[in-house]
This record gives sequence, C-alpha cells and structure tokens, in this order.
Amino acid sequence: MSLKPFSKAGKQCGRCSTPFLCKPEAVSECDCRKIELSFEETQFIAAAYKDCVCNKCLLELKEEFNRLQKPRAIFSWSGGKDSAYCLYNVLTENVFDVKYLLTTVNATFKRVSMHGVREELLNQQADAIGIPLIKVEVREGTNAEYEEQMEVLLLKAKAEGIEYVIFGDIFLEDLRAYREANLAKVNMKAVFPLWKQNTTELINGFMSKGFKTITCCINDGYLNEAAVGKEIDKEFLKTLPAHVDPCGENGEYHTFCYAGPVFKKSIPFTIGEKVYKPLELKLSDESDSTEAVVTKGFWFVDLIPC
Repeated sequence: MSLKPFSKAGKQCGRCSTPFLCKPEAVSECDCRKIELSFEETQFIAAAYKDCVCNKCLLELKEEFNRLQKPRAIFSWSGGKDSAYCLYNVLTENVFDVKYLLTTVNATFKRVSMHGVREELLNQQADAIGIPLIKVEVREGTNAEYEEQMEVLLLKAKAEGIEYVIFGDIFLEDLRAYREANLAKVNMKAVFPLWKQNTTELINGFMSKGFKTITCCINDGYLNEAAVGKEIDKEFLKTLPAHVDPCGENGEYHTFCYAGPVFKKSIPFTIGEKVYKPLELKLSDESDSTEAVVTKGFWFVDLIPC
C-alpha cells in the first residue's frame, strides 16, 4: 500500500499574490499552523479571503483585526515626564489604539502652553514617537477660548470613531472633574492610567525605564531659579523640599522629556537663557492645608532645538 505524497505545488497568496508552499492534503502540517489565530481572528480573515493567504499576510491581518477591536483614543500630550511615562504604559498594555497626540499651543508665541517649550521641539517629539500630532491653538489664553477650540477638535475626532481621551494626571480632583465635564459635552470619555498612583514610585519607575527629562518651568512658590533647566535624576529629587511632590503634580515644576523607550530617537537641544514671568496666584499646599503657597511668578528656561 502506497501513501499519496503531499502536494508541494506553489500557491499564490489570495491577498498579496506572493507564491508560497501549501499542503491542502495535510492542513495540520501547513506552515500557517505556526501562527496562532483565535476563532474570531479566523472568521475575520475567512470573511475577507476565500482562498489561502501567506504567513506574512496572516500576521498583518491578525494585527489589523486586533487594532479594529481596540477602542480608539487621543492622548493628551504635554511633552513632559508624566505624559511620556503614561504614553509608554498605554502603548505597552496595548488596550487602546492611540490615533493622535493632542497638545495645547500658544499660537502667538509658538510654544507649548504653560511649559513654554518651543513648538519645533514638540513636533520633533511627535515625529520620534511616530503618532500624528494635533494641536489646540490658543491666543487669548482664556478658558472660554480653550474650551471652544477643544470642542471643535474633539467633534472632528468623534467623527473618526474616537471615543476616549487619555490623560497623565495623577491626583488633582478638580482638574479631573474639569476634563470629564468638557468631554461629556461631546459624549467622549476620559481615561487616567496613572490616577492615584504613588508619585515617588512613578518617578522612580520613569527613571528606571531610561527616560530623560529636564525642568523647563518652575513655580517660584515652591522652588527657586536654580531648579529650572535641571535634569530630573536622584540628585535632583534629593534637593526637593518636603512639601514638593516628586512628580510636581501640584504645579511645582514642568518638564521636557527628550529621550526614553517611547521615542525612536532622542530629541537634541541646547539650554538657552532663563526668563522670569511674574504672576499673582495662590495655590493649595497639600502638606499643610491651613496655609497657602504664594506664587509670584514662574522661571522658564529656553530649550533651543539643535
């Protein structure tokens, strides 16, 4: 008794037309069995292609199916350490399909709002991350202007099937409530992956992953001029007063993140002049609720693109 030999005839992929080897008489021995597909993934592929496809296409279709199943989101990107670490975690967990980075920019000065970082460096960050960047451009700096511009942008995103906006906020309840209320106006939802996490653990985790960041804005109610333009490292953290949050979550300082696993390449820059902007403002001091931290102004350092 002789066994019928397996077919070794070449076959064309039903998707890309590339020739590949197929064993229809022994499906269990086909090369495609090396790729694990769920029932849902198999049904998705079978609905699109009636004939066999090559392994490369199988993997691409598997990825496409999973991408389509993930909820679409915009990531609120400030350019600082919390944004970078939050985005890294979001992309690593692979729960959301992040379609865009979103940043508020002062259209007059061409700088990131509050951080004071040049728009050119912001663009370089987005290029290095590989996610398209969209901007809310403001000139007056009022809440009304911001909310109006944001609503227009979010409605466009909603039309693309985007339902979530992801933020790197950690524990400011009033800010969270403000964000959620604005998103509710356009029937979108906010996501806070870092919410209520220990800020000492967060900054240590950030550094342990190889991220690099520098202070770009300092609130003089908490820190002085010497703290602006400083690399965030263990030595910097040791110099922080007891009432300053390690992540600067109370607005003590803001940063520019220029290297780390979320970037395909580091962002080159040089340190320019320091500039002081006076401002009268009172901020709550979490270390002693009976007192207030008086902010007279902010120190900025000009980071110059190379």
